[in-house]
Amino acid sequence: MLPLLSSMDSIHKLLNIVLPLISLLSLFIFLPPILLFKISSSILRSVFSENVSEKVVLITGASSGIGKHLAYEYAKGGACLVLVARRQKQLQEVACKARQLGSPDVIIETGDVSKVEDLDHLVNNAGIGPVCMFEDATNVDDFAPIMNINFWGSVYCTHFAIPHLRKSRGKIVVIASIVQLRPIPRVSIYSASKGALVSFYETLRVEVGSDIGITIVAPGLIDSEMTKGESTSKAGMDGFPVESTEGCTKAIFKSICRGDRYLIEPAWVRLIHLWNLLCPEAIESFIRWVLITRPNNSNPNPNSGQLKAD
Repeated sequence: MLPLLSSMDSIHKLLNIVLPLISLLSLFIFLPPILLFKISSSILRSVFSENVSEKVVLITGASSGIGKHLAYEYAKGGACLVLVARRQKQLQEVACKARQLGSPDVIIETGDVSKVEDLDHLVNNAGIGPVCMFEDATNVDDFAPIMNINFWGSVYCTHFAIPHLRKSRGKIVVIASIVQLRPIPRVSIYSASKGALVSFYETLRVEVGSDIGITIVAPGLIDSEMTKGESTSKAGMDGFPVESTEGCTKAIFKSICRGDRYLIEPAWVRLIHLWNLLCPEAIESFIRWVLITRPNNSNPNPNSGQLKAD
């Protein structure tokens, strides 16, 4: 057993030396044609984007924020909608406006989605999140609902939807967040739940192959229930640029119809993600200074708070 383990260690040492050299050489050879292919593919997807007319779309967390405005975008395209959320009154208002905007059929559900028999798009949007320093939490068990809603809620809906989406060669849309791409204090559990989402759907994409398209969306700071009231001040993000929900959802809808694999919105946030990959220490120090230790930070030690986006 020991000789076998020793030989495996030798193989790993060899790979540590050889593979970086091979990868660097391959990068110089294959990067230009890969970039050309990606640009051409993006142009073709934009020209021949999907027509959602008469398609059945299930949206969770549809009573407010991104979910609500995505319902309006799909309605304008003539899609049939199944809207899911906990708040029935708000959901009925969204359904009424969706019909006015052009949706031929709108069904509202407050929980059970198993009645849906045909499905073309599943939009996993429902989410909640706490705003507090992790060490200030009085009971870690209070974080369990965040994972249940943000992660397991999407997983359960997806498990139900996969047979229907395989049949229609449909799409799954995952509303993650920019916070799992860069460290943001006071949203550690929310960030973890969104990171789990991304990891799950990237793996699922490999499992289902080309039968089901998966678009993972990472929105930044959006004007929604999650950023209204005292939420942004508790997070120490007063004065940060907030994108309108309408503008964000228009970009998301176009990305879905193009069949994009990923969308980071707004686009300029991608540069921060790039810098975070290149020099994470500098980005972490800068974010800590801006959001925690900056002298004029309006709320350096906020109490726990709850952000909600149904």
